[in-house]
Amino acid sequence: MTSNPRFTAEPPYAHGQASQTAVIYCNLGTPDAPTASALRRYLAEFLSDPRVVEIPRLLWLAILHGIILRVRPAKSAHKYASIWTPEGSPLKVWTERQAKALHTQLQAQGVQVRYAMRYGSPAIPDVLDALKAEGVTRVLVLPAYPQYSATTSASVFDAVYAWGMRTRNVPEFRFINRYHDHPGYIQALAEKIKAHWAVHGRAEQLVMSFHGVPARTLQLGDPYHCECHKTGRLLAEALQLDKSQYKICFQSRFGKAKWLEPYTEPSVREMARQGTRSVDLVCPGFVSDCLETLEEIAMEVKTAFLEEGGSTFHYIECLNDSPAWIQALSDISHLHMRGWPLLGASAEERNTSKDLALAMGAEQ
Repeated sequence: MTSNPRFTAEPPYAHGQASQTAVIYCNLGTPDAPTASALRRYLAEFLSDPRVVEIPRLLWLAILHGIILRVRPAKSAHKYASIWTPEGSPLKVWTERQAKALHTQLQAQGVQVRYAMRYGSPAIPDVLDALKAEGVTRVLVLPAYPQYSATTSASVFDAVYAWGMRTRNVPEFRFINRYHDHPGYIQALAEKIKAHWAVHGRAEQLVMSFHGVPARTLQLGDPYHCECHKTGRLLAEALQLDKSQYKICFQSRFGKAKWLEPYTEPSVREMARQGTRSVDLVCPGFVSDCLETLEEIAMEVKTAFLEEGGSTFHYIECLNDSPAWIQALSDISHLHMRGWPLLGASAEERNTSKDLALAMGAEQ
């Protein structure tokens, strides 16, 4: 019998082997190095995703390869170089640390944790291949995106679906769409901000900056805008702030189309012009510090605020590997793994199953 070229070869299987459960913790991705060539590869993959850019395909690819990938990689490389660490990209460093810490939390229940990137490496298909080869039969897909968006969460799911389409024996999957209002996530954010205030004092205004998406996505049914605002409201309540003490904004606008408003940098500039002397800025939608927080916010937006007459600007770091955040990730994972036999069958049960299979003529 010849194999179907549509499917990848199945790894060796032995009757009686233990079934396993894994969590794949998925983040956006990052270039391999702060160089123009590395950025060109990364941006080509990222910006080719139809979930990310929703304009006619042929038109966009002509713009992407004819203009953007000729100009933007060098500019982006300079930005990445300004936040690169000896260990590599901050986003990858923090994502790996989060995954290892979560693995430590879950391994006693027989669950292993791996991290993967939607764009770049380690790629989601490669991680799934490795887990399947190790005998994993149940996979929980946990995006590092508290608020659901088709541009982020759904794109992660697309990569998993595509892998499944070329896999004969597909593991049992569960997908976490959102946790924007999970109490542990809100508590972890509040603890991070309170710890900052304990050292630096509280600024006049707390700005909560979320990554932006095109405004039309809201009209098309994407819940991201609403979930960002709910996160902001719950966080303000946890911090006992009234509406006059915080502002929700959206950053990282790309292109000329209207994106979710208000925009972060213009809002901060206007605050300074209106007499606000001190601002604390936190990015609740980013769970790992990255280019958008360390360069765009902590450098560019800070400069904008000071240029307009502001006196003190503090960027409050992301959740990263804070204990409260790792505990929240553990709680979220357990919530979505309910009903799965995490520790699996006993050795006696597996041996019985193997003996029965061998008696029926199985080879191993």
